[in-house]
Order: sequence, then C-alpha cells, then structure tokens
Amino acid sequence: MSVAAQMLRPPSRTLMFLEGRAIHELGAFLGALPLLSLAPRGDGHPVLVLPGLIASDMSTRPLRDFLKSKGYAVSGWRQGRNLGLRSGVQDGMVDLLQEMNETSGRTVSVVGWSLGGLYARQLAKMMPERVRQVITLGSPFAAGPKSTNAWRVYEMASGRRADEEDQRFGGSLASAPPVPTTAIFSRTDGVCAWQGCREQASSMTDSIEVESSHCGMGHHPAVVYAVADRLAQKDGEWAPFDRSGWRSFVYPDPNR
Repeated sequence: MSVAAQMLRPPSRTLMFLEGRAIHELGAFLGALPLLSLAPRGDGHPVLVLPGLIASDMSTRPLRDFLKSKGYAVSGWRQGRNLGLRSGVQDGMVDLLQEMNETSGRTVSVVGWSLGGLYARQLAKMMPERVRQVITLGSPFAAGPKSTNAWRVYEMASGRRADEEDQRFGGSLASAPPVPTTAIFSRTDGVCAWQGCREQASSMTDSIEVESSHCGMGHHPAVVYAVADRLAQKDGEWAPFDRSGWRSFVYPDPNR
C-alpha cells in the first residue's frame, strides 16, 4: 500500500451527515423492484453475502431476498453482528464457504459490504478453488484504516487495533484476490474514503461507481442491479461491467 493511500483522510462531516439518506435509498429500492426484475437471472450457483461492521444478516436481507428471486442459492454469514475478527469468526466463515461449495458442488460467489468485503477478498485468497468471484460494496481495502470514519468503532467492537493485519487471513488487504473481483464504490460515501474502495483495473478486476451512501449501499437500486449483472455471468466468462447505452447515465466512468 502506498504512503498516499495510507494517508487518505476520511470523508467530511457533511458526507457523514448525509448517510441518513440510506433510509430513502431503501424506499427507492422497494419502488424500483419492478424495474429491477428486468435484471438477468442467475444459474443457481451459491452466493455468500457478508455484512458490514456492527451489522448482521438482517442488514443484507433485502439484497439476499432479491438474489434468491433471481435463482441463486443465497446465504447470510450466520454469525450475528459483525464485531470484527473476534475469536472463531474467521473459522466460521471458512467452514461456511467450504460447506456451501461442497454441498452444491459449485464454486461460491462472495459479496461483502464494507468490512464484509474485506473478509470476502481474504477468503478468496485463502480458498480460490472454492470461490467463483468476489464483489465488494464500499470496502476500504486499498487505504489505511484511518481513511474511514469507523475505525474507532472497529477497535471498540473487536478489541483489536484497526491497523492490525492478520497475515494468516489471506495476507495483504490491498492485493487483489486470484479470482474475478469487482469493487463497487461511491464518491459520496460518508464512512469510507472512496479512493480506498476502488480496484485497479486488470483482466480480472473492475470497479463500478454509483451515487450512494455507505449505509444504503446494500440496498441501493443501482448497486443491486450491478451485483445481479456481475453474478449472472457464465462461469469462466467474466468480463468488466458494460457501461454502454442507458447504463452510461447511471454508472459513470470510475476513472474519470
């Protein structure tokens, strides 16, 4: 991680205050369901969805229910509130991913919101043979922990220093997993500096920009559609997100 990335400042107080729009984004999601029904259906492969800091599977239920309606075999993380890498959390995720893979006989797509996205990336590094692709939602993998407005909350919840990386859990956070990986981010994120939530473009990595709050990202209509689009790709035929046509009005060029 570069010095510049480590020194990124967290979002402003104004953007943090605007996180209240997450409630309206949930209403927009419910109102957009008829349009979202036009998103491509999946092939039934398993999808694991991991929640953000302090959140539980309840927070990801709208996204999981939508993905189930598209034919996927979806699971939450089943560990209550995400209070950081406390004892047993890593093993619980590893065991669940292994169970989903072995039960279905298919690789698992892992979707992670905020801190859950950091977990998703690390799981894919540890178990690439079991992971089909990774999608992160506002996850600050490419910046230091103090580029977020949540690092103190993490330290209180987990009992660990925010800058403490466990090399046994997939190694460096900033390095991309060896599987197709999409990072969804917002320049108006009020919790995490958006620059740290973007992936470097490569043959297996892509970034998708949306205009969303951090706390509403898991149910924002543009995010939900983008997740469904990514998951619907055929196994082994991953390609970067197509921003042509109408999508160019909703999804700006992340490198602009």
